[in-house]
Amino acid sequence: MNNNYARIFKTSFASIYRLYIKKVERKGHSKAEVDTVVLWLTGYDEDALQHHIDANTDFETFFAMAPQLNPNAVKITGLICGYRIEEIEDPLMKKIRYLDKLVDEIAKGRAMEKILRK
Repeated sequence: MNNNYARIFKTSFASIYRLYIKKVERKGHSKAEVDTVVLWLTGYDEDALQHHIDANTDFETFFAMAPQLNPNAVKITGLICGYRIEEIEDPLMKKIRYLDKLVDEIAKGRAMEKILRK
């Protein structure tokens, strides 16, 4: 496993979640929108999401315990952090980048219907 990946995988989901919220709020969007995409992607409900935030669950555990990755997640494509999502080979890193991309799309003002690949 790539060393940078190992560091990211062990990062607390809650710490990055707070950054996601700050990012979208700076652009006039809300925590509720971030929650919508997290729940959509992972299959968690609000209580389970809050549990992982409170527990400081790392990304690796957060995604390992996710009830079900949304089947439409494969429709999330494009560049994020200089990497083309569809070319990322590591399954966990791909899930993390899916989430990054969804939050980016909120910040850019994309319609939620399109963000959720409906």
